Amino acid sequence: MGGFRSGLEKAGHKCVGFVEFDKFARKSYQAMYDTKGEFTGYDIRQVRGKDLPTADIWTFGSPCQDVSIAGQQDGLISGKRSSLFFEIIRLLKERTKNQQEIPTYLFMENVKGLLSSRNGRDFARVLIEMDSVGYDVEWSLINSKEVVPQNRERVYLIGHLRGKCSNKVFPIQRQSQNSIKQSKIKQVGNYRSNKSFGNNPQTGRVYSVHGLSPTLNTMQGGDRQPKILVEAVLTPDRLAKRQNGRRFKNAGEPAFTVTATDKHGVLIKKDKELSIRKLTPLECWRLQGFTDEQFFKAKNAGLSDNQLYKQAGNSVTVPVIETIGYKLKGNINE
Repeated sequence: MGGFRSGLEKAGHKCVGFVEFDKFARKSYQAMYDTKGEFTGYDIRQVRGKDLPTADIWTFGSPCQDVSIAGQQDGLISGKRSSLFFEIIRLLKERTKNQQEIPTYLFMENVKGLLSSRNGRDFARVLIEMDSVGYDVEWSLINSKEVVPQNRERVYLIGHLRGKCSNKVFPIQRQSQNSIKQSKIKQVGNYRSNKSFGNNPQTGRVYSVHGLSPTLNTMQGGDRQPKILVEAVLTPDRLAKRQNGRRFKNAGEPAFTVTATDKHGVLIKKDKELSIRKLTPLECWRLQGFTDEQFFKAKNAGLSDNQLYKQAGNSVTVPVIETIGYKLKGNINE
């Protein structure tokens, strides 16, 4: 739903077009951004290079299921989803053949599994293909916990058009010794048996309230939304009844009102004295760096919670893109 766009616009870039096949992601995107007058495409397989507007940067996140550890790992070449990477290569070749300008930078994001898919052969193929269309590539494995409270390792690749700009983008400036970076995911249990949902360990997980969020995925099916422990400070008249000054709701009781200062982690534990709840779609969007205003624009466009969860899991982390965007902006302006 425009994570690349949000981050790059914050860094001073301007979007001139987009291609989006998923009708729900498209609905969110058009609700969140002013796309009037921009190029738009639905199916990248139907887009022709000559029709694309001139741009300094092309951004893309080839669907990750085919190279993800959590996916089937069909590979970049045989997998139907991640083979969309080759559509980008096709478009670049078409523009070169037509003597049209191609972007100074290619900006790609993918899962960590890209580095090891098919024993590294898929990543090597990415480098070879980018080289074949005139790009030298640098890459970095970055964890989103550098800038948001979510443990999310992703590979970021920057393709530099050969002979036009060779200034390196990585490493990016990271926060130094901050509390987010030092935090860890602290899983304390699971409220489902290991045999539930085909032995999928992602269902029913719960984590310590003082740790990072686990990596957000599409959360589709099987109760995969992260669960969190609900904490509340006792009122003075009840403080004497509890040693710690905190209490938990019992199972079946309504959850406490969530405020901006609530401390929620993801946790699963078989204990009748604990109450847990799902991370809300809004919280998942926040963990990816989107604003509340952006979330409600998408929600008010008629998106279901199921789709909002899915879009958060599929998105890039906006502050990471913004940080890289500033480096790209500086290079372009030199």
